[in-house]
Amino acid sequence: MTAQQKQEQLGKALWEIANDLRGAMNADDFRDYMLSFLFLRYLSDNYEGSVKKELGSDYPVLEEDDKRTPLSVWYEANADDVEFFEKQMRRKVHYVIEPKYLWNSISELARTQDEELLKDLQKGFKHIENDSFESSFKGLFSEINLDSEKLGKTYTERNKKLCKIIQKISEGIADFSTDSDTLGDAYEYLIGEFAAGSGKKAGEFYTPQQISTILSEIVTLDSQNPKAGKKKKINKVLDFACGSGSLLLNVKDKIEKGGGTISRIYGQEKNITTYNLARMNMLLHGVKDSEFEIFHGDTLKNEWDVLNEMNPAKKTTFDAIVANPPFSLRWDASEAMGENFRFKNYGLAPKSAADFAFLLHGLHFLSDEGTMAIILPHGVLFRGGAEKRIREKLLKDGNIDTVIGLPSNLFFSTGIPVCILIIKKCKKEDDVLFINASEQYRKVKRQNVLRDGKVDGVIDPKEPNDIQEIIDTYQNRPDKIERYARSVSMAEIEKNDYNLNISRYVSTAKPEPIINLKAVNTKIAEVETKAAKALQEHNGYLKELGLETI
Repeated sequence: MTAQQKQEQLGKALWEIANDLRGAMNADDFRDYMLSFLFLRYLSDNYEGSVKKELGSDYPVLEEDDKRTPLSVWYEANADDVEFFEKQMRRKVHYVIEPKYLWNSISELARTQDEELLKDLQKGFKHIENDSFESSFKGLFSEINLDSEKLGKTYTERNKKLCKIIQKISEGIADFSTDSDTLGDAYEYLIGEFAAGSGKKAGEFYTPQQISTILSEIVTLDSQNPKAGKKKKINKVLDFACGSGSLLLNVKDKIEKGGGTISRIYGQEKNITTYNLARMNMLLHGVKDSEFEIFHGDTLKNEWDVLNEMNPAKKTTFDAIVANPPFSLRWDASEAMGENFRFKNYGLAPKSAADFAFLLHGLHFLSDEGTMAIILPHGVLFRGGAEKRIREKLLKDGNIDTVIGLPSNLFFSTGIPVCILIIKKCKKEDDVLFINASEQYRKVKRQNVLRDGKVDGVIDPKEPNDIQEIIDTYQNRPDKIERYARSVSMAEIEKNDYNLNISRYVSTAKPEPIINLKAVNTKIAEVETKAAKALQEHNGYLKELGLETI
C-alpha cells in the first residue's frame, strides 16, 4: 500500500467515525470538535516522540498495564528539573505540553469514563492556547464549546459524549502512523469531506485540492521564464483569504518537492473559526510557529499592521500570492476607501462585487519578481463600468499574464464557472495566454472534478490529466492549441475593447463539417433513380395481381 493510500485510508476511517458519532449535530459543528481532538493527538505524539529522544535512557519504561504516561512519571521523579527540561523542549520543538494534558492522558480518562474528562480537556485547551507555545496562540480553541448543549443538556451527558468521541478516535487511529505527513493529509481529507457536507458554507474555508494544486504549481515556477522550472526559493508567500490554510500548505509542499525552500508563510482570514482551523492546520503539518503568521481580520479593510507600512523601503512584499476570495462580495466602496493606497491608481471595484478589490490588494503587495494566482468569477473578464476601467489599466500595465477558464460546478459553494488570473509585475511577453479548460473534467455525483491522471491513487499515463495539462500549457506558453489555448496579442485584446471573455479568443466549438454539395446532389439523383425503378417494378406486380397501381 502506497503512503498516499494509507493517508486516504486513515482519512476514510476518521470520516466514518465522524459520521457515526455526530448524530443530529450538523457537519460544521462536529468538524470543530473532531479536528481539534486530532490536532491535540498530533501535538501530543510529536511532543512525546521528541521527549523520548531528549531523555534517552532516562525516559521511563512502564509495565503494559500501567496506563500513566511516561512523561508524568518522569515529572514526579524529577520535579526540580522540570523547568530546565521545558526550556530545552521549547528550544527544540517550540512548545511544551504538561503530562496530564497529553492525548494519552485524555484518552485514558475517556476509556475509563472519568467524570473529570470535560474539565481536564477545557484546562488542556487553555494550557495550549496560553502556555504551550512561546508565541501567542490565544483563542486557538475559542470556537470549541465543550459546554454546548449540542453535546448534551447536562455536564454528565456532555462528559459522556466527549468520552465516546475521544475513545472512538483513539481506537480508530491506533494502528496508523501519526507523523505530520500521514495525519496532516488525513486532516486535509476530513476538511474536504466536511466541506462537501457543508455545501455552500464551505466556500469560506475550502479550495478543492485539484484547483489548489494548479495555483501552487504555477506560483512556484520561475516568474519571468516558467519554462526554466521551479524557483529555488520563495522568500514569503501570502494567501489573504486563507480559509483552512490548505492553499498555503500546498505551495510549501510544491516548492519543497522541487528542491526549493520557503522562508515564511503569511495568511489572513476573517472568519474566527476558520482562522483557528488554519493555525491548527499549519502546526499539524509540521510548520513551526516561528515559520508562519496567520492574522485574523478583514482583508479589504486592511487591518493587518504588517501590510500597512507606508515607508516604501520597509514595505512587505511577497514572491508568491495565492487566493480564493469570496466571489462577488458586497463591500464598503466608500469615497475614503477610494483614497486607499491599494486602489487610488485604479479606481474602486463596485459595491456589488469586491472581486477586483481583492485582486488589487494582492497586486499591491506582490514583489517585482513575484507571481499571483487568484480564483475569480468569470464576470471579472467582461463586466463593464468600473471593472472595465480596472481591467484595462491592468492590461495596459502588463499585469495580466494568463487567463485560465475552468469548468462549472467545481466548488462546493457555487456551481458557476470560475477563472484563474495569473498576475505579474515582471511579465516579458506583450500578449495574454488564454487557456480554455472549461470542458476538461469528470463528473462525480453532483460535482465536477478535474482529472488527475490517476487510477486508485497511482498515475496512469493512459488516463486524462486535466490538472497537468493546464500547468504544462501555462509553463510552455504555446502560440496555439486548437480549441484549448492561444497567446493573444495586446492589439487584438484592444480591438475587443479589453474584453477578456475566453470564448472570444479560444472557442471550444467544433467546426461544422464541410459539405460537398456536388457529391450530395449526385447521391440524391442516384437515390431518386433507384426509387423510380423500384416504383416501376412494384407497379408491375400490382398489375399482374389486378390491383390499382400507385
